[in-house]
Amino acid sequence: MENKLKRIYEFILAARELPEEEKAVLLKSLKSVDKEFQILSFKLDRTEKVKRTTAILLEETIEELEQKRTAVEKALSDLKATQKQLIHAEKMASLGELTAGIAHEIQNPLNFVNNFSEVSNELIEEMCEELDKGDTSEARAIAQDLRQNLEKINHHGKRADGIVKGMLQHSRSSSGEKEPTDLNVLADEYLRLAYHGLRAKNKNFNASIKTDFDDKIGKIEIIPQDMGRVLLNLIANAFHAVDEKSRQAPGEYEPRVTVSTEKTGKGITIRVSDNGNGIPEKYRDKIFQPFFTTKPTGQGTGLGLSLSYDIVKAHEGEIKVTSEAGKGTEFIINLPLS
Repeated sequence: MENKLKRIYEFILAARELPEEEKAVLLKSLKSVDKEFQILSFKLDRTEKVKRTTAILLEETIEELEQKRTAVEKALSDLKATQKQLIHAEKMASLGELTAGIAHEIQNPLNFVNNFSEVSNELIEEMCEELDKGDTSEARAIAQDLRQNLEKINHHGKRADGIVKGMLQHSRSSSGEKEPTDLNVLADEYLRLAYHGLRAKNKNFNASIKTDFDDKIGKIEIIPQDMGRVLLNLIANAFHAVDEKSRQAPGEYEPRVTVSTEKTGKGITIRVSDNGNGIPEKYRDKIFQPFFTTKPTGQGTGLGLSLSYDIVKAHEGEIKVTSEAGKGTEFIINLPLS
């Protein structure tokens, strides 16, 4: 019994003036109060213990959540770093597709530069001879030929410079800035580079190339590095598709790749089609998913079409595919006019 109640209990027992019956009632009530008090004390004590336990558990939970949050942040950071590496790997893989094509494209203007330089050197010797003879009229005629040669050297030098700059631009990270770009020139450039790139790897490969570029398009606002990667990926895939089919049916099959552009009332349409084996129906819904590839292990990252999809979406456009087994595939890109 609690001390204060105990003193009251003893006081009632010692009170002589109280009848025994009243003492009994009071003592009974006092015992009842003491019991209730003990129950309340027990409950209060238990509540305090629960509070302390809850506080400890809450502190441990907060600490655990903090650890998990840190782990998630690290995992996210690692994932972003891996994503950047994979995108870079895909970019370098696409650039690797172009290496041989770049060498071929640069060789042509370099050959012109070398040839015109040699001819110009001979013309200078002839002009000096004519000047020694005092025939200024002939010397002027030779000088005019030299001028034309220099213009051709300058033209082909700029052509080689443009190819190098284009590839450097392709390999760098995109600035994200749209700029007026001749879409037809961009498509034609990557079409030839992709073709010669595959030809350099496989001397026996050949394909009919058809282009149908709409001259009404002019220059449109796009991010050239990004859209170039889309075109390169689709065109390279088309060449690989017809190459694979030609290996399966040599002599019975004429590989064909077509690239076209069209200005419509709604925007710009780009089509890249081939007459390869087509995409199996069970894969058509998956081809734009990251890391999905039908190529053999080591021949594709599975990011080409996924990145192409993201790039087209970033240009507020759409990309879709139609394919028929055994007959070929066509990728269609629709871009807005503005």
